[in-house]
Amino acid sequence: MNFHRIFVEPWQSHAAHYWPVFAMALFVTVACALIGNYLVLRRISLIGDAISHSVLPGIAIAFMMTGSRSGAPMFVGALVAGVVATVIIEVLHSRSRLKQDAAIGITFSTFFAVGVILISIHGAHTDLDLDCVLFGKMDFLPGREPVFLGLPGVTVTMAALALCVGLLIIIFYKELLLSSFDPALAASMGINPRLVHYLLMAVLSVVVVGAFTSVGAILVIAMLILPAATSCMLSDRLWVMLILSVLHAFISSLGGVHIAVALQVPTAPASVVAGAGIFAIVWIVSPRQGLISLWLRNRRSDQVAEA
Repeated sequence: MNFHRIFVEPWQSHAAHYWPVFAMALFVTVACALIGNYLVLRRISLIGDAISHSVLPGIAIAFMMTGSRSGAPMFVGALVAGVVATVIIEVLHSRSRLKQDAAIGITFSTFFAVGVILISIHGAHTDLDLDCVLFGKMDFLPGREPVFLGLPGVTVTMAALALCVGLLIIIFYKELLLSSFDPALAASMGINPRLVHYLLMAVLSVVVVGAFTSVGAILVIAMLILPAATSCMLSDRLWVMLILSVLHAFISSLGGVHIAVALQVPTAPASVVAGAGIFAIVWIVSPRQGLISLWLRNRRSDQVAEA
């Protein structure tokens, strides 16, 4: 292990290359982490999985209609597909005897299969890369023209999206808190929990679409769940969870860059591995829900029972 090559040289000699990659990983993970807290609290984490897979046919159809790979048509197509998938999941869940997990499985697998077929049919006439759709292309960002602080336009857009998500959470903190923990109380106070849910899913669709080109349809799921799951094991207070999830996003993004340098691997999966490592450490040593504290409580209970 060469400490200087892994931890010093990327920022000393190759900062122009690694700075856009780190910034994109950070903004994507922060946006996903903030909204992921509400998915974990509402026990609908798989909704993120469904939407991340469901945007694929929207991207394919947008290309078929416009013949362009520019950002706007792709974004609109993916966003529409994500919202439609959310509505279908809710309709299947509320208008039938299907549980929500079954509705999610049916919807996202069908949408994803349709997207793969559309890309396969038109793949001979386009340069749409299915691997990039699945796993992203974060490491190609340094080759794009910078527009602000050495960052390409897509990274600046993702930064603005992460900022908007944070502002929306601050503005609607009370509505999101009540509808997440006690929908009946929220309804009695004049808050429509169903409307809040649909708006939350719309924002989730925007975040997933924004992250799609960088981390793909697979890895974005981990970025939605890992920071929230980690913070959930450390605190019961929502505002503390939000702060901890942002801290997790920063550490995992930075760690992902250094893992990518050390192993010469793509940065997006390296960031997920770093985030999973943080979760594993917290799972073991958490003073409230960690394995060690659980073992100590069980041992203490056994000693009391024996006494």
